Amino acid sequence: MQRRLVLGCGSAAERAVERLAEWPGELTVLSRRTDVVDSFREDGVAAERCVPDEEEEYPDAVDVVFVASDDAATNLDAARSARARFPDAYVVAYVGSDANADTRAELTAAADRLVDARTILVDRLGELTEGTAADRLHRLFRILKSLNGPLAVVMHDNPDPDAIASALALVRIAESVGVDADPCYYGDISHQENRALVNLLDIDLVNLERGGNVDGYDGVALVDHSRPGVNDGLPADTAVDIVVDHHPPRAPVEARFLDLRREIGATSTLMTDYLRRLDVEPGATVATALLFGIRIDTRDFTREVSPSDFEAAAWLVPHADLSTLQRVESPSMSPEVLETLARAIQNRDVRGDALATNVGEIRDRDALAQASDRLLDMDGIRLVVVYGFKDGTVYVSGRARGTDVDLGETLRDALGPIGSAGGHADMAGAQIPLGILADVGEDSRESLSRVVTDVISGRVFETLEDATRTLDVDEGGTDLAFEFPMDEW
Repeated sequence: MQRRLVLGCGSAAERAVERLAEWPGELTVLSRRTDVVDSFREDGVAAERCVPDEEEEYPDAVDVVFVASDDAATNLDAARSARARFPDAYVVAYVGSDANADTRAELTAAADRLVDARTILVDRLGELTEGTAADRLHRLFRILKSLNGPLAVVMHDNPDPDAIASALALVRIAESVGVDADPCYYGDISHQENRALVNLLDIDLVNLERGGNVDGYDGVALVDHSRPGVNDGLPADTAVDIVVDHHPPRAPVEARFLDLRREIGATSTLMTDYLRRLDVEPGATVATALLFGIRIDTRDFTREVSPSDFEAAAWLVPHADLSTLQRVESPSMSPEVLETLARAIQNRDVRGDALATNVGEIRDRDALAQASDRLLDMDGIRLVVVYGFKDGTVYVSGRARGTDVDLGETLRDALGPIGSAGGHADMAGAQIPLGILADVGEDSRESLSRVVTDVISGRVFETLEDATRTLDVDEGGTDLAFEFPMDEW
C-alpha cells in the first residue's frame, strides 16, 4: 500500500491533489489553507493546517511526497525538509508561479521530478497549434462549429464495436463544442458481442430507415466507412461533412473533413487520439466502448496493429469500466450462430490452406463473421471465406492469417466486378446482389445455393490461384502463400 504526503496545496495543484485522494493507499495533506484542510477532512483524508516544512507534523513514513504550494520558495523549503526526513521517498515538486532561475535549479537538486506549469502550458499550446495533428483538429472544429443543427454520425450497416465506439466518441466531441449529435445506423445489431456492448453500457443509438434521408440533420459524418450508399443505407448522393476511417478506400472519398489512415488498426484509435489531444473526458461508457473497439479490430493487438493502437488503449484503460468490458467479451452464442457454424463446417471446400464455404440462407449476417473467425482456427487453414444469402444479397466474410496474399485485394478482384468488396489484408468482406436469381422459388432453394457456390467459390479460388502464381514469379519459386494442386480445379 502506497503512502503519500502532500505538502501545501496551492490553487494550481488542488485538482491533482483531489485525484490523489481517490487512489488506493494512505494520503496525508499538510496545508496552510483552512478551506483545503476542512474539505479533505470531510472526505476522510488525514489533513492538518500547518506550514508545509513543519517536520513534526509529518507521518512516520511515506513513499511519495508531492510538494504543491503556489509559492516557489515555500516549495523549496518543503522539498528540502521532505528529502531530509524521507531520503528514500520519491519527491515531486511543483515549481510554482514565481520561480527564478536559482530557485528552479535548487528545486531540481532537491526533488526527483519537477512539475512546471509554464513548460506544460507551452508544450500543450504547441500540441494544439503545431503540426499535422493540430491542423486536423482545427479543421474538425471548424466543420462542427459551422453546423446550425444536429449532426448525424452514421456507422456502417450492422455496426461492429469499432463503428459503435467511434460514433459515440464523435458525438462526445461534438457535444464538447455545443453541437448536438446522434449515433446512427442502418440494419441490425445481431452479433452477440455487439448486442452485449450496447445493452451492458446502456447505449442509445438511432436506427435509421433504409433509403430514408437525413433531412432532419444539418450535417452528416461517416465513421468506420467512407462513402454514403456503400455499406450504409444513405442515398449515394448524400453530402457528407466528416469522414473518419481506417479502411483503405476503393474509390475517391468526398467530404469537408477527411481523416483516412489505413496504417492504424482501428477507427477507435483515431477517435481516442482526438479525445486525448483535445483533453475531452471520454467518460466510462465511451472509454469502454473505444477500448473494446480497438481490441476487436486488432484481434487483441495481433492484427494490423500500430504503436498508436497501444498508446490509445493505454490512455483509455484508466477511464474504462473493465468489469463491464469483461462481461461484454463473454456473451452467450445464439442458436443462429451455432447453426451457421455447423453448416459452414459441413459445406467447406478446402483447397490447399484456403477454405470457402456456403452456409446457404441466413437470418443473421454477423454469424458469417463469427464462423470465419472460428474456421480460421482449423489446423492447416490460413484463409477462410464464408458466405450466405439474405434478402436478395449474398454476404461474404473473410479472414486470413500468416499469408502473403492480401485478402481485401483478393475479394475486390474476385467479387468487386459483380458487387462491392474490400477490407484489410487479413479481414475483408463483400456484398453481391443476387439479381434474377433472387426470384427463384422456394422449391429451388437448393439449386440457388449451388449456383451461388459456383459463382462465389469459383471466383475466389480462381483469383487465389492467380495471386499465388504472381507470388511464385515475383519470389523466384520460393515458398508460396497457398498451395493448390491443379487437379482440385
